[in-house]
Amino acid sequence: MPLLEIIDLTKDFGGVAANNHISLEIERGEIIGLIGPNGAGKTTLFNCIVGYHKPNQGAIRFKGKDITGLKPFQTNREGIGRTFQIMSISGDLTVLENVMVGSFCKTSDRRTARQEASEIMNLTGLEQDAEARLTELPVATQKRVGLAMALATKPELLMLDEVASGLNPRETEEMVALLKNIYVVKGLTLFLTEHVMEVVMPISQRIIVLDGGQKIAEGRPQDIANNERVIRAYLGEKYAKGRRDRGSI
Repeated sequence: MPLLEIIDLTKDFGGVAANNHISLEIERGEIIGLIGPNGAGKTTLFNCIVGYHKPNQGAIRFKGKDITGLKPFQTNREGIGRTFQIMSISGDLTVLENVMVGSFCKTSDRRTARQEASEIMNLTGLEQDAEARLTELPVATQKRVGLAMALATKPELLMLDEVASGLNPRETEEMVALLKNIYVVKGLTLFLTEHVMEVVMPISQRIIVLDGGQKIAEGRPQDIANNERVIRAYLGEKYAKGRRDRGSI
């Protein structure tokens, strides 16, 4: 049984289909990348899964249970965590307090929440920033705080929305290394949407490509990088040629 199953999902806004009859499966323990041009429907699909949008058609099953139309707090209780490209974090709270907010999704005990938040901060390299305010920190550290908040909710499926957006090449490499470590240490299933190919290609075991609200390809990273339809729709010949020249496909 797949951990997550999307069946013929359609979501439209004013007659425009942002997601058009999308079906996919994610097995427990996989790392799946979701790519496509702006407006392809990636964020809409994420929002349908976690409950910010209700699909017009189709079904979403998590661990065999139909979660179609559940609210975000309900899908989180089922075991789905999600980061945001633009994070909803409070600059008035410290890093520790923000991560504790995530812990409070599963516990009402302040001492437990503090202990769990501290452990997550150690895992994500935030222990030195525990008392800092979010407004005092660079973008890369704020991204880690958003990731730590999602981890603190104890997800089985962690959905990552452009965690490398706004990062420089060194910070991007560090984020990839962090995600790989989290995958091993926590034993999570990862589902990430990303424009930065230096993130999605090295880490993903399988990649799904959307264009115009439809799934146009699915396969191993090397197969996706050579897929002519994906090259035309998104990657571009320059990207594909560069990988061929480096012998990385």
